[in-house]
Amino acid sequence: MWSSGRRALQDLLNQAAVRSLSLTPAQNTVVVERWWQVPLSKVGSPPRLHPRRHRIYKLVEDTKNAPSEKMELILTQTVPKLGGRGDTVFVKKSVGRNKLLPQGLAVYPSPENKQMFSEELRLLREGRPEDRIQTRTGQLTVEFLKRSKLKINKMPSEEFQLTKEVICRQFLKKLGVVVPPHALSLPLEPIKDLGDYWCEVTVNGINTVRIPMSLVPYEDSSASYQRQLKRKKLEQAAADISEAADEGDTVVKAVLDAAMEAEADKDPESRDSEASASAGTSAAEETTASATQTPTAPPSDSQKKD
Repeated sequence: MWSSGRRALQDLLNQAAVRSLSLTPAQNTVVVERWWQVPLSKVGSPPRLHPRRHRIYKLVEDTKNAPSEKMELILTQTVPKLGGRGDTVFVKKSVGRNKLLPQGLAVYPSPENKQMFSEELRLLREGRPEDRIQTRTGQLTVEFLKRSKLKINKMPSEEFQLTKEVICRQFLKKLGVVVPPHALSLPLEPIKDLGDYWCEVTVNGINTVRIPMSLVPYEDSSASYQRQLKRKKLEQAAADISEAADEGDTVVKAVLDAAMEAEADKDPESRDSEASASAGTSAAEETTASATQTPTAPPSDSQKKD
């Protein structure tokens, strides 16, 4: 009796476990399909599977390794590194739900929100210039252009000249800024001679920035040209060192020649006085040396008389 009740309780627990597992949604799902389709079989008979061919599958979807989708939002305020008011951005769901939406920095891209911000942007673009407001991206572009300088290398061709199209390409290549030709103005066009110039760029039709521009000679950036420049620099340094050494030898030789000329220009009287002075000095030294010697007494004859 006890064993039968225990067995019934165990069956109920197993059914509850199976039911809970069957109702739990799968966290990671992998969808596959057969590489070779199974042919249709006769009515009432099971399909005939090939022992090897119909065991080959190809992956259709893997929810575990699938890339996470980003959230689309419309910014209501300027957010650094994202955009300005009215810009549509795609951010991680954690950033959107934990930062942008709770702080009121963004809203969902509903049709009403899209229409409201598009109307606001249209009014800003079509309004009077004094009423329009520069966007966040435009402000960053203006600040970047104010501290920039454009340097253009003149090509070796004789027909080379600076036009608006060439300068716009140089802006994109050197500074990474897209400047349309209608937003660029030059003091004179075209420019052919080397020198320093300037150009003006208008950002969104609101702010105008004057940028210094210089046209310099052509410089080849290839490896052979760099090796040639390095060789010329080494030769120039060796020539400078040799010139410095030659100048040093010349100075030493000039000093020796001047000393010899001064020696030769002395008169005979000064030479005789110097010779007599040197002779007197030697005689004085000899007398001093003889005076310093101790005189020896003659031997006495007292011992002989004794």
